[in-house]
Amino acid sequence: MSHSRPDTLEHAPLGRESAYPERYDATLLYPIPRAANRAPLGIEEGVLPFVGEDEWHAFEASWLNARGKPVVAVARFRLPADSPNLIESKSWKLYLNGFNQARFASREAVIETLERDLAAAAGAPVTVELFDVDDEVLMPRRLPGDCLDELDIEVDRYTPGAEPLAVGEEVVEETLHSHLLKSNCPVTGQPDWGSVLIRYRGPRIDREGLLRYLIGYRQHQDFHEHCVEHIFVDLMARCRPERLLVLARYVRRGGLDISPWRATPGERPPEPLRLARQ
Repeated sequence: MSHSRPDTLEHAPLGRESAYPERYDATLLYPIPRAANRAPLGIEEGVLPFVGEDEWHAFEASWLNARGKPVVAVARFRLPADSPNLIESKSWKLYLNGFNQARFASREAVIETLERDLAAAAGAPVTVELFDVDDEVLMPRRLPGDCLDELDIEVDRYTPGAEPLAVGEEVVEETLHSHLLKSNCPVTGQPDWGSVLIRYRGPRIDREGLLRYLIGYRQHQDFHEHCVEHIFVDLMARCRPERLLVLARYVRRGGLDISPWRATPGERPPEPLRLARQ
């Protein structure tokens, strides 16, 4: 079955009772067009105001080797921000569970299968890496920069609004982060907890206003990827930085975590890292 025609949330497996598959099935992957959520932000396909990726980790990856012995791993996926589709998370989980009783001759064969199927759903190449479960690269680390969370502020708004964002005259280059990011699943309403990093060069952003702004996503219903794009667009419009990186690392749910980042061209996130909550 081809993934050339992306679906909508109306028929997505998210929020529905689903039987876990007993065999590998690439058709379980459910693509969602990015364009519908980007349009309200003034983002046009083909002229994106950012570069970026959606980085996923799957902590429940497993398959059988050629002799039927189980293999376990942690998988890292990188989906480009300019792909026409994102992939709905529950369908991704169901698809991965289909590997549990599938035999593969090698790790390379698993990677080739994953990259082929995910690229077909996303409409663009997807990079896949497999790690041993005790690989040092997966050890939790801290976000760089100054944390905003100790600021003693009063908050009375929990839906997005760019009004709190303000800047001064001094031009700075700094990295800030907060662990107070929370949004809600657009289908089930379940809470999505996360941390967000903002690195920029430009007029100094008022930290209290920035923290109020980030807390404003607390009752917002949207996908992780679109929340990050919303933050990026608002910061560019209100704060006018020369360079900007917005990276969110969301807490895993159902064995998957999602860490989207969006940036001005030329900017890159820190080396891949995992936080303790992930």
